[in-house]
Amino acid sequence: MKPALHYPFDTPPAWGEALEVAEGVLWMRLPLPMKLDHVNVYALDDGDGWTLIDTGMHTPRALRVWETLLAGPLAGKPVRRVVVTHHHPDHVGLAGWFQQQGAELLTTRTAWLFSRMLQLDAQDAPPPEQVTYWQRCGMEPRVLERRRTERPFNFADCVWPMPLGFTRLQQDDVLRMGGRDWEVHIGNGHAPEHATFWSQDDDLVLAGDQILSTISSNLGVYATEPEADPVGDWLEACERLGAMAREEHFVLGGHKLPFTGLPFRMRQLIDNHHGALERLEAHLDTPKSAGDCFAPLFKRTIGDAEYGLALVEAMAHCQHLYVEGRATRTLGEDGAWLWQAVRG
Repeated sequence: MKPALHYPFDTPPAWGEALEVAEGVLWMRLPLPMKLDHVNVYALDDGDGWTLIDTGMHTPRALRVWETLLAGPLAGKPVRRVVVTHHHPDHVGLAGWFQQQGAELLTTRTAWLFSRMLQLDAQDAPPPEQVTYWQRCGMEPRVLERRRTERPFNFADCVWPMPLGFTRLQQDDVLRMGGRDWEVHIGNGHAPEHATFWSQDDDLVLAGDQILSTISSNLGVYATEPEADPVGDWLEACERLGAMAREEHFVLGGHKLPFTGLPFRMRQLIDNHHGALERLEAHLDTPKSAGDCFAPLFKRTIGDAEYGLALVEAMAHCQHLYVEGRATRTLGEDGAWLWQAVRG
């Protein structure tokens, strides 16, 4: 196994431009209003139209980029299908916009249900159960007091309204796109029922956020399912998908650069989280909240822009130790779960 990743295309396409990375497969990028400033999307040539893989977030800037793409690299053929890998806003955000223009939406049932549910759940202030969950995580008091009264992140603020109707994708489905047959393999952890696509005709893999080259996908526990174990789900999915990995696979992910070297990357993703769990276990020599566990997990300073994602990821790793019987959990006087390693 070669201990390295390789990047056949080391420069991403500019906004509004497309790069052909394989016959009939165009790589494009959409801007995001956050530290991770882009999402990769792909267009597959079906002869009489295009199939899109993911859509970007609903922002005025992203819409302008799509208008440029549709008038330029994609001109002359309609977008007939939109395939969404998972329900996060940077991937499903403009699916409804394409649906309203006649495109068919294909995704997993869980991704569609989450998207519809979250879109209808707009709040002007966080509900009590959300505040309680932040307390359970051990959110810093200054952050908690600010978030109690400010308008929370609302899915509907950055996702185009989605009309009723979609086509379900399931494990082992075979989908014809871009002149190839693609097997559907379901991942988990980063998002429930995350679809990935493995070409039966060549070495292409459309991986969404399940497999990324140089960053680790966020694994978070949220108030929607406070007892979830996304780290366990992630490790299971990585082991299962890793068994399919070949050195020659060319992975087209949802962020960063497409790459080869998939067997090494899958082992790296697994080992990184096992290492983080071991560091966390050592850190929990005394009872601590998830908010006290950033240092061993991330090994860097967490700023305000990253705080929310870091908090739910710390919660996920603490919870995985608890699920495995490697840590105990007690409720502190301030309402935070306190985790402590079980010593043999």
